[in-house]
Amino acid sequence: MDYLICAVLVLLSGLFSGLTLGLLSLDTHALKRRAKHGDADAAAVYPIRSKGNLLLATLLFGNVAVNTTLSIFLTNIATGLVAGLVATGLIVTLGEIVPQAVISRHALWFGARTLWFTKISLVLFYPVTKPIAVLLDRALGSELPAFYSHSELMDIISEHEESEHSQIDADEERILHGALQFSHRRVHEVMTAIQDVITYDWETKLTSATLEEINNHGYSRLPVYSGSPENVVGILYVKDLIVEAENVAIKDTTTAFDTDFLIVKEMTKLDTILTRMLKTRQHIAIAQNKSKQYVGIISLEDIIEEIIQHEIEDEDDV
Repeated sequence: MDYLICAVLVLLSGLFSGLTLGLLSLDTHALKRRAKHGDADAAAVYPIRSKGNLLLATLLFGNVAVNTTLSIFLTNIATGLVAGLVATGLIVTLGEIVPQAVISRHALWFGARTLWFTKISLVLFYPVTKPIAVLLDRALGSELPAFYSHSELMDIISEHEESEHSQIDADEERILHGALQFSHRRVHEVMTAIQDVITYDWETKLTSATLEEINNHGYSRLPVYSGSPENVVGILYVKDLIVEAENVAIKDTTTAFDTDFLIVKEMTKLDTILTRMLKTRQHIAIAQNKSKQYVGIISLEDIIEEIIQHEIEDEDDV
């Protein structure tokens, strides 16, 4: 009979020990998110796991009580040094190491299947563990959520992409990395520098040759200057040239030329520019330096390319 009782106590010791490590290793915020998205195990375990200090006190109290009782019963089987060695061996191996190693790897699964045992323990030990939990709650407060830096989030995404158990693929990894990085980049890093920008004087006549030249460039919007290329005064919308009369100067067009354009500083961050573009519904901006000199242009396409980490090419791109 003593052998049977000892076997049951070792089993209970392992269960208490394994659940202590397994359940307490589950993040409450992660459980809440998984439950929200339909994970039945997470939904079942979350109400118990959210009572962190009460759960901790209950499982530890149960584990200590079982191990103490096990030592007492082992003295009926063996005495002295033998009883101590046997008790230590059983508790360490079958009561601690093995169950913690197994349950910690499948904490949510085991936690959901042994929820009945945890609830019974919470009720049985409540008079003792509740005061302890209250003191811990007041002294330590609620559990803090886990926060990650941009670099850590990128590492996590990469680890998910590399795992066969994750649904994140290489394209999603690339785009997520770009989305996490683009807000730290600035206009001057992605803009088209002034020497590479196609511009036109606002006095330029829209002859057949000029229209053909503009069309060959393949751009939908072009900066327009007055006098000097550094003095940008507006944006030419190529798609609207189809309704303009021939031989009219750009500045005299009815719809193709617009003097209302977006000006940004070259050191402004891309997320700020994206917000301004979406708010003003403008797809191109003129970049200036600290001296308010025109240094380049940045387009919505440039920012999107930074996010998706891939060049957007159409039939006119070379």
